[in-house]
Amino acid sequence: QVQFVESGGGVVQPGGALRLSCVVYRTGFSGYSMAWHRQAPGKQRELVASITRDGTTDYADSVRGRFTISRDNVQKMVYLQMTSLKPEDTAVYYCNTRAGIFTWGEGTLVTVSS
Repeated sequence: QVQFVESGGGVVQPGGALRLSCVVYRTGFSGYSMAWHRQAPGKQRELVASITRDGTTDYADSVRGRFTISRDNVQKMVYLQMTSLKPEDTAVYYCNTRAGIFTWGEGTLVTVSS
């Protein structure tokens, strides 16, 4: 059963920007703290940004000041605005709850390269 569908990834040059979107196919969405996670080649999945149901945000040190997470509780969407992208941001990006308790989607690939 599909829970999350991520989109918006692509190839971008260093310093560029992308906006990721996630459609959430779950009931009770507005009650969860949602998040974006990422997994770079050969590395473990890591938490990038999270947002509570009330809109309080938190970021990994590596992306703070460059990425912005937001949500639309009516449309059941989660967004990640990424700016000043670096090659080390290259990864597959996934949305899920902050704790990652639901089945993972396929993610969306972000490649930062010149």
